[in-house]
Amino acid sequence: MSYNELRKGRYSAPGQEYLITTVTSGRKHLFIDINSAKPIIRALEDTAVTDECCWLAWVLMPDHFHGLVALGDGSSLATVMHQFKGRSARSWNRRFGRSGALWQPNFHDRALRIDEDRRSVSRYLIGNPVRAGLVERVGDYPFWDAIWLDPLSG
Repeated sequence: MSYNELRKGRYSAPGQEYLITTVTSGRKHLFIDINSAKPIIRALEDTAVTDECCWLAWVLMPDHFHGLVALGDGSSLATVMHQFKGRSARSWNRRFGRSGALWQPNFHDRALRIDEDRRSVSRYLIGNPVRAGLVERVGDYPFWDAIWLDPLSG
């Protein structure tokens, strides 16, 4: 399915919260240590400041990213993701002296329903490294954050 086909029917609502998944180009395992994760984490912070969104929870896996994002009043999901992916790719490529795509061009999103418990969704999201067998406890995995949870309490 092409990127344009994935965008059909996508509606971005200001103030809406979305679960996001995006995958590295070629599903390469690129984010394996703090040096390789820092440009992505910095891009998340920059996107939140400049694009009027709030990353409620996120986890950076070796070959993909999951996030729970709340859009600001004037932002769109497409803009937030375009800025995040562009900033992270430029920074990552600069750090490692490479060029080309870091992420696949598409991403998956799902709007949260009003009655969904955001903390439960976040716990599920940040539990991905445990389910993937990367660590035994969430607190042992370094590349995640959630506004409601303390990384050391895992």
